[in-house]
Amino acid sequence: MEERKKKVKSILVTLPKPENDKNPYAELAKKYNLKIDFRSFIHVEGVPASVFRKEKIALADFSAVIFTSRNSADHFFRICEEMRFEVPVDMKYFCLTENIALYLQKYIQYRKRKIFFGKQTAADLAEVLKKHNAEKFLYPCSDVAAEETQKFLLDNGYDFTPAVLFRTVCSDLSDLAEVFYDIIAFFSPSSIQSLYKNFPDFKQNNTRLAAFGATTHKALVEAGLILDIPAPTPNAPSMTMAIEQYIKQVNK
Repeated sequence: MEERKKKVKSILVTLPKPENDKNPYAELAKKYNLKIDFRSFIHVEGVPASVFRKEKIALADFSAVIFTSRNSADHFFRICEEMRFEVPVDMKYFCLTENIALYLQKYIQYRKRKIFFGKQTAADLAEVLKKHNAEKFLYPCSDVAAEETQKFLLDNGYDFTPAVLFRTVCSDLSDLAEVFYDIIAFFSPSSIQSLYKNFPDFKQNNTRLAAFGATTHKALVEAGLILDIPAPTPNAPSMTMAIEQYIKQVNK
């Protein structure tokens, strides 16, 4: 394994490019004189209203919505508009994080609505959900929905209906065919699927792979790849910290 520990000069992050230069990756690039590129390996496509109608889910039946991401909010309000459904003023919104809750200002008058949020997971919302356990919840999700949230709602007996409103699709990466990076950082199993869909003959060779989260670690190993940089770890709660620790070892 020692021969793999070559100096790192370039990194590909499989996420959309941050909106500004004030981000941990920009700091990392500056500090270690690295070339860091961003490229989303997956993207989201909305399920058309014509397809959603076939699910026979009546939007008017629900008194509350659970949002796990900005995407789920975008596609909920999009489908409501496409189906000419006017969202009731007394609809309750339960968001996994405060960021998602604040994002709802794009669609509704924030102060006049009943909006609740947690810190990171559905379990953080446990106390609030208990007080509203009589609600009928709509759970807008993608075709690769986060099982953790669904499991929590099921285990606690909530009346909820998953609604697949958007799909995760592999992006076209053909322009990367002859481009090589010292490190590629992955954040979801779908991104690893996209790698192989675009490059079925991908060989890892001396490319070091970083992966964030247990499901991504598992997908990477199951694909027969070497996981060089796992994150999060107790010493490196973020991907940039994990990569930095690795660079300190190899860029001596």
